[in-house]
Amino acid sequence: MYQSFFSLLLFSPPAGGQTPNPFIQLVPLVLIFIVFYFFMIRPQQKKQKDREKVLDSLKRGDKVVTIGGVHGTVAGIDTEKKTVLVQVSENVKIKFDRTAVANIEKQETGDKLATKE
Repeated sequence: MYQSFFSLLLFSPPAGGQTPNPFIQLVPLVLIFIVFYFFMIRPQQKKQKDREKVLDSLKRGDKVVTIGGVHGTVAGIDTEKKTVLVQVSENVKIKFDRTAVANIEKQETGDKLATKE
């Protein structure tokens, strides 16, 4: 019942050769835009803001993983060039763009876990 009502209202040509109401023709387009905004655009913007907050909170000594899969510790940050110096091993430091940091590994607090021998 509702399907036939809406199909007649939105998609059938008006009787008597009258021009259709432009507002009714725009309603489906507006609804599609609203759906795209709330399900695609807005979550992406929120994710980008959260990523910027994580990158801004980056500090020396944080353990990070880069987008290339390199694990290391932040040895220095150059805010002018927006680069991060990551220490991979004892004598190896690699310079990355700040945006190359995929995530910051959470540092565990408390005693270290005992290793099995």
